[in-house]
Amino acid sequence: MDHINQTKLLLSYITFFFLVISTCRSSDTIAVFQNISDGETIVSANARFELGFFTPGNSKNRYLGIWFMNTSSQTVAWVANRETPLTDNSGVVKLDSQGNLTLVNGSGKVIWSSNSSVYGSNINLVAQLLDTGNLVVKNGNITNSDSYIWQSFDYPGDTFLSGMKLGKNFITGKETYMTSWRSDDDPSPGEYTLKFLMVKGKYQQVYIMRSSVIETRIGPFNGISFSGRSLLTPGPSYPPYVGYMIVSQNEMYFTTVSKYNTSTSFARTMITPNGKREISLLEFSKREWTTINSLPVDYCDNYGVCGPYGSCNIANSPYCGCLKGFEQKNSNETSVDNATSGCKRSIALDCGPGEGFLNFSSMKLPDTANAVYKNNMSLLDCEVACKNNCSCTAYANPNITPGGNGCLLWFGDLIDVRVYPQNGQDLYVRLAASELSDLKSSSHKKKGVIMGVSLSVAAVLTLSSILLAFYIRKKWKKRSDADIEGRPEKSLDKDYKSSSHQMGSAAVQLFSLLEVSQATDDFSADNKLGEGGFGPVYKGVLEGQVIAVKRLSKSSGQGLVEFENEVICIAKLQHRNLVKLLGYCIQGDEKMLIYEYMPNKSLDSFLFDESRKSLLDWPQRYHIIQGIARGLLYLHQDSRLKVVHRDLKAGNILLDRHMHPKISDFGLARMIKEDENESNTKRVVGTLGYIPPEYAIDGLYSVKSDIYSFGVLVLEIVSGKKNRSFVHEDHDDNLLGHAWRLYKQGRSVDLVDECLRASYSASEVVQSVHVGLLCVQHRVEDRPNTPTVVGMLGGEGSLPSSPKKPAFFAPESEINSTTSNLPLLSSSSFNGITLSQVDGR
Repeated sequence: MDHINQTKLLLSYITFFFLVISTCRSSDTIAVFQNISDGETIVSANARFELGFFTPGNSKNRYLGIWFMNTSSQTVAWVANRETPLTDNSGVVKLDSQGNLTLVNGSGKVIWSSNSSVYGSNINLVAQLLDTGNLVVKNGNITNSDSYIWQSFDYPGDTFLSGMKLGKNFITGKETYMTSWRSDDDPSPGEYTLKFLMVKGKYQQVYIMRSSVIETRIGPFNGISFSGRSLLTPGPSYPPYVGYMIVSQNEMYFTTVSKYNTSTSFARTMITPNGKREISLLEFSKREWTTINSLPVDYCDNYGVCGPYGSCNIANSPYCGCLKGFEQKNSNETSVDNATSGCKRSIALDCGPGEGFLNFSSMKLPDTANAVYKNNMSLLDCEVACKNNCSCTAYANPNITPGGNGCLLWFGDLIDVRVYPQNGQDLYVRLAASELSDLKSSSHKKKGVIMGVSLSVAAVLTLSSILLAFYIRKKWKKRSDADIEGRPEKSLDKDYKSSSHQMGSAAVQLFSLLEVSQATDDFSADNKLGEGGFGPVYKGVLEGQVIAVKRLSKSSGQGLVEFENEVICIAKLQHRNLVKLLGYCIQGDEKMLIYEYMPNKSLDSFLFDESRKSLLDWPQRYHIIQGIARGLLYLHQDSRLKVVHRDLKAGNILLDRHMHPKISDFGLARMIKEDENESNTKRVVGTLGYIPPEYAIDGLYSVKSDIYSFGVLVLEIVSGKKNRSFVHEDHDDNLLGHAWRLYKQGRSVDLVDECLRASYSASEVVQSVHVGLLCVQHRVEDRPNTPTVVGMLGGEGSLPSSPKKPAFFAPESEINSTTSNLPLLSSSSFNGITLSQVDGR
């Protein structure tokens, strides 16, 4: 009995000092607070949020709110009575039997109410502060948010947290948006709002507005996030959220799941009193907020500053210019950053059959207020739809997700366009037939002038280089394997009769040295992307497309054969997970390869960089693993050619702007015939750490060589560690041996990169480690083939039995005696398109 009385007394004490609000039949109010001090608060179960009364800044008013715990200065996430503060230290919070939450001042006057109620007998009503920071009124133990009687997440203030919804209910007309505080001392609604375009039939985008005037536009939605925004401070264009846009007949809203809401950190978005949208990260150990993204950040973020058909580019002076095919309305405007009158068409449209579209790449798509969205429409169908409507001025596919379709059609002026080189999209603008003809003619003239100037200087050099190539190839074809440094007899060139004089028949374009030089601003240092053993790589713009130029140095170990090999190989192989070669240049001593530009560089620039690896979360890593596997399947089985890459590694996996992986650097690739399983070479090339034992010791290579390299790569992607430099404090195993030990102990998840925190899927990690270890087994016949690898990663069927010991797994004494008999590995090509540092081989 004493125990029961003690329990009742303890519960009464907790009920009085903490706002655990509930109801029963006998009373409307169970928990009431009066004169609440900062110590008398509700704390969420995970101890991240507090609910209680607070006084902001230098104000003397009191507010009921929710704030983050354990921060150096109080950070408020939500305020109940924004417009009606308490003017003294008295206040009562009540929850009545109908589910209505009210705040009453010292005079008994209700100054704020949730205006929520249910009817009938509800004996289990409770108010609870959830771990997400959401204050809810609910019935009993209900956890489904759709069944909540009321929740604070439906009434956001200046802060957006994961799980909130911003949007509009088309049935009730209710809009949910963010509103800034008036000042740091006053949480009442300020001048700035962050809201979505919520008109039926229009496309989703976000505005920052000052009263009713648009200040900044974010968007449109690209299937992953809102595209019209500046890059995150620490790295590429990743938001700290996975965003979801939900659209139905009844409502449209945006919600997120944060990648950074873990046991050690938390993310938020807010609109500041001065109208900035800021994304911040709180690391609990530091107790400080770090702003990782802010908007607006530059002049071009201001809405529509360049007027209709104007384009803003912060890299230019003046910032504003007209899109091609347009000219300034007022030719007297000379200000560096002022072109508010906008642009007009140089030649008016007449809806004639010759009208077409000019592609503008790397753009922030225009304001979609006057656009119409068509779902499940291909880009070609989108062009036809726009061309068939004389009022249509432009079109684009806003969806950047893999295989994502969709069509945006603009009608009327194009407003708020800017250049985003690393975060932009393609926009197709309608121009008159004569305008398109003039642009093409101008382009041809420019080429003609270039060729006219270059021919007189370069004709002899070009002819000489072709004749020299003939001579070299003829000589090399007559020489034995030993004469050509052990090059395998069955090379790509020999098997398919490909020699330098046939390169022009490849499906890539030959460019002159002058063209490439002009595209890269004469190979300026500002355009240099990096440098590898082959030479430097430059960024440029050629025929309106951003490119990367791989310029082979005279001292490069990659010679003419590797150069030919890469041109011919990539020209014949086309796949979404292989890098695209746009052209080449061979003139005099110059040999250059021209690729599509990869803004996110190579996989190793993320994976092995401590400051950037956290930007590569588990879903992205798993997507990369699957993409590489599909690229290998194409090389080994689905293409017309059966190709062994022979240099698969993290540095040779490029990442496009959407983080899709692309296998690159085919200078060492070799062809094997359909009925062959393996081939032999006297000259072993590749990268230490990725080479299988049969190739390193006996010079035998096959598709299973690439499978081995892929297995190493999978374990590196999972762990974030480089196989070659891995050292464990408890043993001397390499990364493969360490992964195998963990696997045998049932601890494969312990291999996962520490920076992934809670973002990884345990089942996918275990599956990836299992597949990786199957691929790096010592015996060739034990390794799975490529279709099996792709199937296992796709969840098709069960995984095979336990993998055997990986290659090169042995006690230190055995390893020393084994490696002393290995041949010296020759240096090979480097993929400097994406390298920030050179990794010697």
